[in-house]
Amino acid sequence: MGVTTYTDEYTSPIPPCRLFKALVLEADILVPMLMPEALKSIDTIQGDGRAGSIKQINFAEGMHIKESSMTHCVGWTFVEGSQIISVRNRVDEVDDENYVYNYTLIDGDISVMEKLEFISYEVKFEATPEGGSKNKMVSKYHTKGDIVLNEEDIKAGREKALGMYKVVEAYLLQNPDIYI
Repeated sequence: MGVTTYTDEYTSPIPPCRLFKALVLEADILVPMLMPEALKSIDTIQGDGRAGSIKQINFAEGMHIKESSMTHCVGWTFVEGSQIISVRNRVDEVDDENYVYNYTLIDGDISVMEKLEFISYEVKFEATPEGGSKNKMVSKYHTKGDIVLNEEDIKAGREKALGMYKVVEAYLLQNPDIYI
């Protein structure tokens, strides 16, 4: 098994507490509402949403995957190219005080899992002196055997993850009184 690690950092004018609430604690409701073309629902199928819980991400009809093109968003994995129905993530840690969220993609359609054992994600939201936040995500792709992931596909996927992040950020900027 090989492990490929990527680290992404984003800055935002939104404080970490609001982003954490929107992208982690309320993502099950907010993200499908803001992005119905991509997500049908995010369902907690085991547990209470905290550590040990299993969340199933159900993609909208027409959401497709491209082999080896995997991208991540906070709390879910989102891929493009043949039809994908769902993936499952295990919540490993939810730290409301330090704005840390760790989870692992553990199951999905064959086109997602045929090359991967799992993907682990470590997400942290930190305050900046300007009142916004610096947000870091470390993604570790644990591949099966000697499989090597396509760097360009991963890069394109990470850009799509930033797109989802920006959709939520824009919503929070337009609605300054929510998730306070």
